[in-house]
Amino acid sequence: MTDLSRRDLLKAAALAGAGLATAGPFSTAIAENVTAATHPDLAPPAPATRKSMRAVPFERHETVRVGIVGTGGRGRSVLNELLGVENVKIVALCDVVPDHAQKAAKMVTDKGQPAPELYTRSDHDFERLVARDDLDIVYTATPWEFHTPVMLATLAHGKHAAAECPIGITLKDLWALVDASERARKHCLQLENCNYGYNEMLVNRMVHEGVFGEVLHAEAAYLHDLRSILFEDRDEGLWRRAWHTRANANLYPTHGLGPVAGYLDIHAGDRFDYLVSMSTNEEGLSRYREETVPDRANPKWRERYVTGDLNTAIIRTVKGRTVMLQHDVSNARPYSRHNRVMGTKGTFEDYPPRIYVEGTPGGERFGPIDAWKKQFEHPLWTKLGDRARGAGHGGMDFIMAYRLVECMAEGLVPDNDVYDAAAWSAPFPLTEMSVAKGSAPMKFPDFTRGDW
Repeated sequence: MTDLSRRDLLKAAALAGAGLATAGPFSTAIAENVTAATHPDLAPPAPATRKSMRAVPFERHETVRVGIVGTGGRGRSVLNELLGVENVKIVALCDVVPDHAQKAAKMVTDKGQPAPELYTRSDHDFERLVARDDLDIVYTATPWEFHTPVMLATLAHGKHAAAECPIGITLKDLWALVDASERARKHCLQLENCNYGYNEMLVNRMVHEGVFGEVLHAEAAYLHDLRSILFEDRDEGLWRRAWHTRANANLYPTHGLGPVAGYLDIHAGDRFDYLVSMSTNEEGLSRYREETVPDRANPKWRERYVTGDLNTAIIRTVKGRTVMLQHDVSNARPYSRHNRVMGTKGTFEDYPPRIYVEGTPGGERFGPIDAWKKQFEHPLWTKLGDRARGAGHGGMDFIMAYRLVECMAEGLVPDNDVYDAAAWSAPFPLTEMSVAKGSAPMKFPDFTRGDW
């Protein structure tokens, strides 16, 4: 690993704004320059003409014209939701596997739309796609290391950019995306489907109606047994397991943290201040390989897994609230995102959903949330629930797609922006830094540069 000078870091970020990646494909947090690793809260100097993207509405679009980079399982899943929303036209598709792109194209034509143009020449053919002049937004569903390069290229060509999570792997990536979004005056969004889950949207309304009193603490997680997927010889198994050989960190923080950030008014009066993190030993993937890969000549036996099975971080906000954030995809366990919030008058805990509010008949015990739905169900779920519930991930994927298109069609401010996406992704590099430094506190960058 080579330390970069601060000048080199800023130069790399400037180049990134022109559509070039800031880091090698597998650079992680402890490969950051010494200044960023020691003081991650330090922002690169703001461009002289910087203008914030906070509360900036989309321009109105009679038809939302979409390009998609990455048409594997996740890309085609979101494509299916977009095809179910009115006023959407799928213009172009890109994938390094031509068969994936062709399957996605058939989905488009089966819905009665013209055949989209395909870009399948190489892993940089997205550069031709984003240069088109008939696109409004480019959505990226590639392996993680390509999210930042695709989004930077998209922004450099004056189009809105959206991606799966995380949007960037390093702080350099995240700052480059912030600066590129501001420079282009186009939105750079993370399509965080969990923000649109039924319970998450219900609880968010309850929090902001004061049901739980003053919020003190929240919990967020991604606890999901992915061992069989990680060891497949196709799809995510071809790239995702490799991250477990590169970084001892929370590799996937945003599913739990995105909704919790909404509960805590992050970038709407509060922000994440610092975190401390620690990891358990690595056991799960090594044991799973022992049990399921009998051939010791298999290349998987040359891998050394370094990601601790359970990473736990505690985040403190500027206003003194706390968040427990966890990640474990390597062990047998029921799925959970925690999705918990605690206030001075009550608490909500998910998986299974249960609630206690002071003064509830029956004493100090959890009860079901059903009685709260009539008053606090989010209007989007009231309006679209019947259409959504048969869609991906219990309907949250359709609500997410619908809301994105609605904001673009009506010229609304998006629900989240580049600063939110950067803050949700930042625990990836920050937890790696903290673990590497013996659970030292790591300051969160203020990606809004004071606009929170």
